[in-house]
Parts: sequence; C-alpha cells; structure tokens
Amino acid sequence: MITRSDDGLPTLRSGDGLRLSPGDRAAFIVAETRLAPTPHAPEICLHLADEATELWQKTEDELGEIGLPPPFWAFAWAGGQALARYILDNPETVAGKNVLDFASGSGLVAIAAAKAGAARVEACDIDAFALESMRLNAAANGVRIFPRDDLAIGADEGWDVALAGDVSYEQDMAQAVTDWLEALHRRGARVLIGDPGRTYLARDRLEQVAEYRVPVSRALEDCEIKRSSVWRFPG
Repeated sequence: MITRSDDGLPTLRSGDGLRLSPGDRAAFIVAETRLAPTPHAPEICLHLADEATELWQKTEDELGEIGLPPPFWAFAWAGGQALARYILDNPETVAGKNVLDFASGSGLVAIAAAKAGAARVEACDIDAFALESMRLNAAANGVRIFPRDDLAIGADEGWDVALAGDVSYEQDMAQAVTDWLEALHRRGARVLIGDPGRTYLARDRLEQVAEYRVPVSRALEDCEIKRSSVWRFPG
C-alpha cells in the first residue's frame, strides 16, 4: 500500500510499487514529479522528474527496492520530443487518422497527435506507471488518448499511422520493432520514428524527414542539446 510522509505526500514502501492501485500510482506520480512544459514542444505539459524532485535522485537499486520499474515515463526523451515537434508542425500527418503511439512512456507523442487532430490515439506501454502517467498528462493537456498494455509487437489493428520514439537503444528490440513497423508501412500505414542517434537505429532502411536540436538533461544524455531526427520508411 501507499503510505504518507511527514508532510502528507504519498510514498512507497519496499516492494510495494507493483502492487499499487491505479489511483495510488497516479498519486505517486503527482507527488514525485512537476507539471512543466516540454522543452522542444512547450505546447505540451508533462509530469516530469527533474533536479528539484526526489524521483530524479533515486538510484536503480532504490527503485528496485520499492518495486518501481525504471521511470522512463518521467522524462521527455529526445526522440519523442523530435517526433512530437514534427507532428505539431505537420498536423496533416495525423489529422483525422487512427493513430498508434508505441512505447509511449509519458504519452508525449500521443498527446501531440491528439492535439494535431487525430481521430483516435492509442498509446501503448508495458509499464503500469506509464499508463497512469499518460492519463494524467492527457488530462493536463485537455485531450483524450487510449492507454493500453496489451499490444504485442507484430500486431496490426488497421492503424492509419504508427509512431515510435526512442525505440532503438537495445539491439534485439530495435530489430523486432523495425521489422514490425516496416510491415505496417508495407500494408499502407504511415510510420514515423523519432530518434536521437541511438546505436541500433536501422538507418539503412529509413530516410530522414526532419532534424531538430532538442534540449535534454546531461543526466540523461551525453550533452545538453541532442541532435534528433524523424525518420520514415521510403516508398
């Protein structure tokens, strides 16, 4: 169960993170993050961890002790910021379309698609905390998205557009996701990938459609400005 600190804020006891109710996860996210504009897409505000929040300071061991998976949902990753910026600047990409945002994390890209006029946006992630983060962030931005955790790589539910930010940081996953997204492209879906130069991005199979200089934290990346691109499959 969730407990309260001396100042009344929600905290987690050892091992409790994965047993929390959705409401408790939401309370934890609100307590451990700050609602702030996304650096490269300031039209969108997210619940983010930063130097002023305790969540930023927790080590991997501390997160493991309380049963909290790595909080990827608490950061605006460079590839996602680039992809969100592209969608906001090119709303025709998603307007009136059924959209999937894969590995959505905070929901940044999904929210951008909703703001740009998508008919329906599904946001997929395997982390239960991410699902709550998406719901909170969507509400904070006055849009509706549909979080889900039941989507397997390889599925095809007829989406018009498939979006993916920062999915090429691990070799096996990058290969599987790229193969899947290319299959969606061949079927006729528009596929866009946001990436800040991760090692396993399949550049030989993609073409670049936009490039941005995205502000990031040196604690997350190796610099304060990350050159990040949006890619698509050719043809």
